[in-house]
Amino acid sequence: MRRRGANLPTIGGFNQAVVFDIVRRASGGVSRTEITAQTDLSAQTVSNVARRLLDGGLVREGDKVSSGPGKPRTTLHLVPDARLAIGIHLDPARITYSIVDLLGRVVARHSTATPGGQAPGDVEQSMISTTRSLIEQGDVDPRRIIGIGVAAPGPVDIERGSVNDPPLLPGWNDVPLRDALADAFDMPTVLVKDVTSATVGELWAGGHEQAGGDLAVFYMGSGVGLGIALEHTALRGATANLGDIGHLRVSSGGPVCKCGRRGCLGDAVSPARIVNAAAAMGAGEAVAPSDHAAVAIAFAAMCDRADADEAVRGLLDELAEHIAEAVTQIVNLLDVSTVVMSGPIWAEAARHTLEGVRSRVAASTALVLPHPVSIVDSALGPDAAAVGAGCQVLESAFALGDPSPFTRRALTA
Repeated sequence: MRRRGANLPTIGGFNQAVVFDIVRRASGGVSRTEITAQTDLSAQTVSNVARRLLDGGLVREGDKVSSGPGKPRTTLHLVPDARLAIGIHLDPARITYSIVDLLGRVVARHSTATPGGQAPGDVEQSMISTTRSLIEQGDVDPRRIIGIGVAAPGPVDIERGSVNDPPLLPGWNDVPLRDALADAFDMPTVLVKDVTSATVGELWAGGHEQAGGDLAVFYMGSGVGLGIALEHTALRGATANLGDIGHLRVSSGGPVCKCGRRGCLGDAVSPARIVNAAAAMGAGEAVAPSDHAAVAIAFAAMCDRADADEAVRGLLDELAEHIAEAVTQIVNLLDVSTVVMSGPIWAEAARHTLEGVRSRVAASTALVLPHPVSIVDSALGPDAAAVGAGCQVLESAFALGDPSPFTRRALTA
């Protein structure tokens, strides 16, 4: 993708973001001349921006390379650990903490079951304590941390930084999670919906260059959601709560949803429903649907039994059928050719369901415009939303646009 800059000193921050993005994506390094050719920036502008990035320690100079007539060119390379970001994912089942470098690679992580029955304020204090321990024990220089990203199930209010009564987190109504973390660590903090966070992570660190910046992220955690990226940008919606697909209709049967219909995706792929269906067949123990941590553990154990249990394989095949129906509708709606399967529940089911999803979508007569659809596992694994939350900090710091508090911290760390 060609990144166009502009030769105006008033938007030097924009040009800096353009140049940084090119260096970040160039795994083998890139010369100033190549950057000039890719951006239409003047050689002097590129040289000035490169000097600022070098002075800030964000990039380094590599060896001189010769690719034709003229003097050898010096390549610029990213310094991945020059800056770090913290990413936290609050899921009804688990809270995952990560510290990522400028490539989105995890340099430290921790995960724990989400405390059940505790007041949100107590959970916030636990999150603060665990984050502080991760920084202290993670063998990282805290001065390089430029901010915190926290992903949570929607609805979220990103203006106020609050979690607003997610269906699977009872009691979390108007909880100012962003400010609690920002105040505790005295650094910029951003709150983002979990599926959007996972999408940002895929764009920053997922390795989907072949998708051209357009992809859908089918996310399965305790709930189900959809992330959308178009032209290398994660879409967010009018209230930053884009991605609620729980009421897509994927079958004509199934239990009655709270909306009054049957066959809603959220119920069809509910890990609690599937675990309890397996228990009714003698495969495992029943669990309370409201105990999300227990549901996640039971779902993982059920998937582990699939190779030796025909009943479990049947349930997972049914799961693949429901997901494929949803993915087909998503592809028809968005006209994307890449769908990334993501989330902690999906990570457990993937080995038994991915091929079933692929084959059903490929054979579907419901595709409005039949075309090859690449359905791939997330390279970020079950921690996609936590990694993405850290990547959201990086994206905010180095985005093409007005400087943010993350930008100022990134350039002065």
